[in-house]
Amino acid sequence: MTTSTNSNLYTVMNERKSVRVYDPSFQITRAEIEDMLKQATTAPSSSNLQPWNFLVIQDQDVKKELRAIAFNQAQVETSSAIIAVLGNSEMYKNVEQVYTQNVAEGHMDESVKETMIANTNALYPNAPKETRMNIATFDAGLVSMQLMLIAKDKGYDTVPMGGFDKAKFAERFELPEHIFPIVLIALGKAATPAHGSSRLPLEEVARFI
Repeated sequence: MTTSTNSNLYTVMNERKSVRVYDPSFQITRAEIEDMLKQATTAPSSSNLQPWNFLVIQDQDVKKELRAIAFNQAQVETSSAIIAVLGNSEMYKNVEQVYTQNVAEGHMDESVKETMIANTNALYPNAPKETRMNIATFDAGLVSMQLMLIAKDKGYDTVPMGGFDKAKFAERFELPEHIFPIVLIALGKAATPAHGSSRLPLEEVARFI
């Protein structure tokens, strides 16, 4: 297992690039992927409801099918795994489990738990589905970025892909109505270095008042 004992966050951030050419012979174990996902889910989420699910695709035949759904992007087939980050528009149904666990782990007492559950049940089920999907999509972005940084810290490469047929994906993988695809993340070992990329000047994107 590739590990980093004293990583520098800024180094990892700057070294992470979107890699599209992977070594198809390189494989990452299920145990390592599980560890990365577990660490990634320390990301924050709205009301701590964690509205994400993951579908990890390693089977070559399935990846070949997915490549067609993802507009023939080669990295779908050549990377070690594709991690599909899915959103849950009924994230409020996690509330009892989440806050019961918070109490069990000593993060809050029963009175706070009951207040949080009541507030969640008053707000989220009554919000439009589009609003809940937007919340889940935002939170999925947070967990996805953490996953890509964790992968880089372990010596692996990634690229997020929003370009795929989400309707066909949901149909192929028989997603229930409240679970929807957000992004595909290719995970593997680069076969060729990624291209560098520029960033807009800070003064064009930030304003201080």
